[in-house]
Parts: sequence; structure tokens; C-alpha cells
Amino acid sequence: MPVRDAAERVTAARAAVGGAGYAGAVSHVVHGKPVVLGMPGVRRGTPRTGTPADRPDDPRLVDRFGRVATDLRVSLTDRCNLRCSYCMPAEGLDWIEDSRLLADHEVIRLITVGVERLGIEEVRFTGGEPLLRKGLERIVAATAALRTGTGRPVVTALTTNGLGLERRAAGLVEAGLGRVNVSLDTLDRARFTRITHRDRMEGVLAGLAAVDAAGLRPIKVNAVLLRGVNDDEAVPLLRWALREGYQLRFIEQMPLDPQGAWDRASMVTADEILASLTEHFTLTPTDPARRGAAPAETWLVDGGGPSGTATVGIVASVTRPFCGDCDRTRLTADGQLRDCLFARTETDLRGMLRDGADDETLASAWRTAMWAKRAGHGIDEESFLRPDRPMSAIGG
Repeated sequence: MPVRDAAERVTAARAAVGGAGYAGAVSHVVHGKPVVLGMPGVRRGTPRTGTPADRPDDPRLVDRFGRVATDLRVSLTDRCNLRCSYCMPAEGLDWIEDSRLLADHEVIRLITVGVERLGIEEVRFTGGEPLLRKGLERIVAATAALRTGTGRPVVTALTTNGLGLERRAAGLVEAGLGRVNVSLDTLDRARFTRITHRDRMEGVLAGLAAVDAAGLRPIKVNAVLLRGVNDDEAVPLLRWALREGYQLRFIEQMPLDPQGAWDRASMVTADEILASLTEHFTLTPTDPARRGAAPAETWLVDGGGPSGTATVGIVASVTRPFCGDCDRTRLTADGQLRDCLFARTETDLRGMLRDGADDETLASAWRTAMWAKRAGHGIDEESFLRPDRPMSAIGG
């Protein structure tokens, strides 16, 4: 397709769904399609300096750009029972030694510090594959029992590949799990095996069915489209999700694979996905005010369908970054605090905890680390460096 025709097709698709692109971004053309790039603007005025002395007397996790972190991502393990090509090599990785991993009670203590002293309102458990953590139900139950500063229960969520949910879904719901996202990139068994290096797609589907039977809705399904592998499945995946009553979220592939194989030029972009979907569905943007700091832009599909709630979302972390509204803070399985998925520095909370630090000392270190958070991940800057850890060791 000529570049001009491709550009017009994507422009028309974006106009049809009410999107004009990320303000102030630069547009490039990749594979005949425009790609919106650029450092996200922080919408809260002139930043303050990043020194701890300039931090306001605020108990919350504020940063110098005025953002407040209320969403804690907790990685429970770096291990996984799949080998998705965009996450780790087929042979796996050198796993974190057990002695360096946080014990269940240490995870619970740090979550409690976050909720009771720092204003955390939502905790999402990730990995690796969090279902490989034997104490997951105990950790979820302890987290669900906490109350935020306004007296509300903590929102608990799980991001998983779905393997093992068939056995554990009911117990996790009983423990207090409130939300679940299951990763599934294809509906084709051969492609699933190619992407994950494991022939286990039926186990993922069984896990989804078990979550549904346990009454945990809405169920979100995350999908990454890879060029030349499953980039033709946007429409089939959405049709399947609508039929099953799942909420589908497409995620742009990010430079977090340990092999260093990620290439912007071959990445399937949000605009390409939108262009494909709008050829088959009518997409109406949901109210932007409802998005808040959520990573996904969402649209009603064909007016929301019979229930009025049928939606699709796209997490455009690369081409339409949402750093300006980021409300996340991250804890790795070995107790390292990260202020960003792409951070290259960490704060060792595990060492402090094991050296006898009290809760306020831990909270103070957490506040200081988050105050220095950068404006954005900088993927599109020439100086961008990948994190030292792969996705599986950071936690999604």
C-alpha cells in the first residue's frame, strides 16, 4: 500500500473514533503507516527539583511533576511456565535465588506500609507468573483485609497467563481477589505454541472459564500483536472476546525482552490496530474523564452491544505514552522499589527491611525514591537505554 494511502486510512480511522493523536508528538511512517511518537508532556506545570529537600511535607507518593502514585504493582516471582518470545528466551533465564526473594510476610508488610502510610489504593500482583507463588491466596487475603485512608477496601488485581486458574480461581475469589487480566495473544493453537514455546493454550482457556464460573467479572484479556506472527488476529480476537463477554486490551510490544530483539520499525502500533478494527466495527470513544490514569484508551464496540458495555482498549505505551498521568509504583519479587517500568535505578527495600528498619523508615525511603521519578520513559529519545532487567524480573 502506498504511504499516502496508508496514512489516509489511519487518519480516517482515528477520526472515526475521535482520536487525534498524542498532543505535541512527532509522526513517523513505518511499514507505510504513520506512527505517533514522542516524550509525553506532563500536564501539571513546571517541575520542582528532584532533591529530597524540595519534597513537600506530604505523606503520599508524590513526585516533582505533581503525580501521585496510588497503584502498586507487586511482582511475586520472576519465574514463568511459558516462554513468550517478547518476554524471555526459550531456554528461560537465570532465576532470582530463593534467598533474595521476599517471603510472604515481607511482601505483606511492604504492601501494608504502602496502604497505611503512603496512600496506596490498588495492588496488582504480577510476575513472572504470579500463580507459581504458593502463598498467593494468603497474600491476596492479607491485602484485601487492608483499608485505605478513606476507609475503603484495597482494590486487588492479578495479571496472569491463566495457567493454573482452573484450580485456583475459586480460592482466589474467596481470598478477596477483585480483578483479573489474562494474557492470550492468539486463538490459533500452533501460533500459541510458536509464541510461548509451550503447547498449553487449552489450559489458558480453561483458566478463563474458571474465573468466569467463580463470578470474577469483568474479565480482561491482554493481547500483544507481533508482526508476521499474529498481526492479522485483531478482528478475530475482538469477535471472540465479545462473544465470551471478555474485555479485550491490545498492548503495544515494549522493549523489555532480554534478547534485545524489539524493533520499533516492526512493532505493530496502536494506529494499525485501530485501522484494522474500524474496518469491521463501529468504535465510539468512551468518556475520557473515566480513563483517569488507566493505561488503556477504550472504545465502545458497535454502541456497546446488547448490554451496552462491550468495549475494546489499546495500551499504546510506545506510540501514545501515558506517563503524564502515571500513578504507579513497583515492587520486584526481590524487594526492589522501582518508580517506572523502564527505570534503571532501584531502591533496596528488602535490605532495609531485613536490617530491621521500622515502617516509617521504609515509608520515608519509598517517598524519597518516588519524588525523583522522571517525566516519562523516554523510549523515543536517542539516549534511551533499556532497563537492566527483563519484564519477567520487573513485573508487568
